[in-house]
Amino acid sequence: MTRPAGCGGSGPWANRWQQRADVVVIGTGVAGLVAALAAHRRGRKVVVLSKTADTATLFAQGGIAVVLPHALRDDGDSAEAHVADTLAAGAGLCDPEAVRSIVADGYQAVSDLVGDGARFDEGAPGRWSLTREGGHSRRRIIHAGGDATGAEVQRALNGAAATLDIRHNHVAVELLCDDDAVTGVLALSDDGLGVVHAPSVILATGGLGHLYAATTNPAGSTSDGVALAMWAGLPIADLEFVQFHPTMLFDRNAGGRRPLITEAVRGEGAVLIDSQGNSVTDGVHPMGDLAPRDVVAGAIHARLQATGDECVYLDARRIGNFTTRFPTVTAACRAAGIDPTREPIPVVPGAHYSCGGVVTDVHGRTEIAGLFAAGEVARTGMHGANRLASNSLLEGLVVGGRAGKAAAAHALAAGPVTARAPEPVTRHALRRADLQRAMSRHAAVMRDGNGLGVLAKELDCAPHRVLRTRTDFEDVALTSTAGALAAAASARTESRGCHHRSDYPGSDPALARSLVGAVACC
Repeated sequence: MTRPAGCGGSGPWANRWQQRADVVVIGTGVAGLVAALAAHRRGRKVVVLSKTADTATLFAQGGIAVVLPHALRDDGDSAEAHVADTLAAGAGLCDPEAVRSIVADGYQAVSDLVGDGARFDEGAPGRWSLTREGGHSRRRIIHAGGDATGAEVQRALNGAAATLDIRHNHVAVELLCDDDAVTGVLALSDDGLGVVHAPSVILATGGLGHLYAATTNPAGSTSDGVALAMWAGLPIADLEFVQFHPTMLFDRNAGGRRPLITEAVRGEGAVLIDSQGNSVTDGVHPMGDLAPRDVVAGAIHARLQATGDECVYLDARRIGNFTTRFPTVTAACRAAGIDPTREPIPVVPGAHYSCGGVVTDVHGRTEIAGLFAAGEVARTGMHGANRLASNSLLEGLVVGGRAGKAAAAHALAAGPVTARAPEPVTRHALRRADLQRAMSRHAAVMRDGNGLGVLAKELDCAPHRVLRTRTDFEDVALTSTAGALAAAASARTESRGCHHRSDYPGSDPALARSLVGAVACC
């Protein structure tokens, strides 16, 4: 594939500053900081671009799925069982070898994180407390602070990365390439536009939750990395598989990021009921309320369609010591005027996680030399059509570390590079609110061909926007990604994993494969 210099172009850029590095990391969540630390510890000069302090990692409640060594486990768990659960949740689209590779390195990656200062809850001295979540056949989820695992992971990594060169309030707006190799990043900062020249770049930008009006994702989850990769001509896969967390706290008066109610609450015995007190998942799946997330979210959606209610309820009143075990959930509920120890918690599915993204191998490598991706932005084959609960932090730790090491090695071999700025262009963009309204209506938990067609036409009619600000860039990134997602959802004429088509309710064996696409410009 021949790509133009600059891998595209993205606005009337007048460069005001320049920097050089061996490795540029875009993002400061788990995958980004683990990658940056790995490259730094191999002697490379690393620059980290941070758009915002709030990462999806910070808000992760559940935990990390990891199989402990034999001496530390006593319930018959195994790597093979974890792999089997992951493949079952992925509904035929996981890459089994990728799953095995990532699961196998999970305990070492968590041990490295502990070496960086992370502390996990213990059931007995020296033994981590384990819980179970949806889709898991064993209790293999480690957690911290009850339901504040992500906050502990972020705290530890922030501490370990304190000596790194982290550029805050920097938005990566273009990947710069020459002769099919990355040469740097065009970034927007408080000082205007500038270029960081580097032979290795790692995308760790997180997800795309703000394609939708209601999401568990922080404000910065605007599909930046997917858009940057598409504009660079890279293949994208499985973008139609957006996981809607079954239990997002319902508040009819709130938009944007909303708190999720961790799956571990159901793992400890909470049950989903409708407004009449009837089970939501009874008869839907053998695992009931602990079925994979796509199954539970679909069951909730179907019940709401049948009853006309605005939400269902998670009854956690039978859980002892709820406020101690789940302090984050308790605080979120009480902020909304709910006492979870005395009344059921109102919940609805909310946009939570992108199972697809930039196609990479299990070391984060893409088709462009020197360009890597890790974390939610990447599609390694780990998640398939539906991510198994608490596999996200696991993948971020393992692949982030591998990508950092590979990026450091590539930078050493490639040597210094000089990037060329792209030619000015404009891109299509809808206003954020209009885009979210259209996506929430036509491409959320349930889709159909007619709605996806309406969505595609609306996206095609989006006006051109000259990119001058972070808001401009995010709206363009969201619009570009929405177009790719709508195309993928239209092409997948079946229901599989977390992609549900009301006009094609069954799965099609002929579509038991990833649909890979690329959008060079948009």
